[in-house]
Amino acid sequence: MPPLLNQHIINIVILLVNVIFPTIEQIFYAMHHIRQPYHTSILSGEGWVQELLHGHPEHICTELGMHKPAFRQMVFELCHMGHSDTKYVSLEEQLAIFLYMCVTGLMIQHVGE
Repeated sequence: MPPLLNQHIINIVILLVNVIFPTIEQIFYAMHHIRQPYHTSILSGEGWVQELLHGHPEHICTELGMHKPAFRQMVFELCHMGHSDTKYVSLEEQLAIFLYMCVTGLMIQHVGE
């Protein structure tokens, strides 16, 4: 190989070792070791359900696996079948809990995050 080509290859290798590899390493470290909270809503229960129903249209789909019209239709069908609110939990919240468990794969005895 001509000496100029050898020097060019050496310069590329030095660039890879000194700049690109450490940057990639930092990205992978950040992706796997720096945790960022996902569930940041201060609301829980019925407040959370209402936030999903009245917030960004895609938020409910991300959390419950369906868009707002489908969720509302499901609540309507459940009501029509005789289901209703309990003393402390609305039918919407009951359905949201069920769908959230289906989407996330959470078990009833889920502890922590």
